[in-house]
Amino acid sequence: MSLAKFEIFNAVVESGSLVEASLKLGLTQSAVSHALSSLESEWGFSILTRGRSGIQLTSNGELALEYIREILKWNEQMTRKIANINELEVGTIRIGTFSSVSIQWLPKIMNYFHELHPSIEIKLLEGDYDEVEHWVLTGAVDFGFSSLPISNSLEVIPLKKDRMLCILPDTHPLADLDEISMDQIKTQEIIMPREGCDSDIRRIFKDWSIVPNVKFELADDQAIFSMVENGMGISILPEMALYRLPENIRVCSLEGDYYRSIGITAVSFKNLSPATKKFIEYTQLWLDQQ
Repeated sequence: MSLAKFEIFNAVVESGSLVEASLKLGLTQSAVSHALSSLESEWGFSILTRGRSGIQLTSNGELALEYIREILKWNEQMTRKIANINELEVGTIRIGTFSSVSIQWLPKIMNYFHELHPSIEIKLLEGDYDEVEHWVLTGAVDFGFSSLPISNSLEVIPLKKDRMLCILPDTHPLADLDEISMDQIKTQEIIMPREGCDSDIRRIFKDWSIVPNVKFELADDQAIFSMVENGMGISILPEMALYRLPENIRVCSLEGDYYRSIGITAVSFKNLSPATKKFIEYTQLWLDQQ
């Protein structure tokens, strides 16, 4: 059973003649006749009678034709929808992201994109680095914003280097320093991002063979700020995460050239929808202008 046979059946009924249907469809009369016979064989009943007055539907053929015309109608609508998607007029983009990108980048990028393509729906799934990677790998999202490096099975577009900085309360003995050394970090109680968000800071500790004195592990940046603000320890976070810091938190540079590398990841950029590719292009353009 195929759409081609359905189209032939519908054309024969509309024209009332195998000859006219074959001319309309650009097929031989034999091919049209064979398609009808094939449908009758598959369904186990006659769909047309052929007499001197021309082609007539059987009662069973009339019943089948109702469904066939519905199928052909929906196929036509689907074809138009696909054409629209390829022209970026409709569609859905699913994006995996983490909080600092959601706060600092996406509202402006999405607003810019929406002005040009108002019919494209954008859905965000926010989590930690590990969750975003999982969503990309499993197809839950079309692409994700990730902290690099990432799984070798994913393709990557690097976007931005985000400095790693030390935060501490302004009453801390080290608060007046412009730069905190790693020897000084060793002696401090650390407020860590929870597992899944901690790869950037743990990479620093590994480079310096530091076993951090972890006081708390927290998922939310604002919770980390609160702990630091109240003297419960210091923390190391990416610059983009330091959004709306309390006034009594001091930000200091960190010894060494450390940064979080943010990129876009996907299973295959080549296989993304045109709308998704265009959104990524707009993201790169927006960042270039910052």
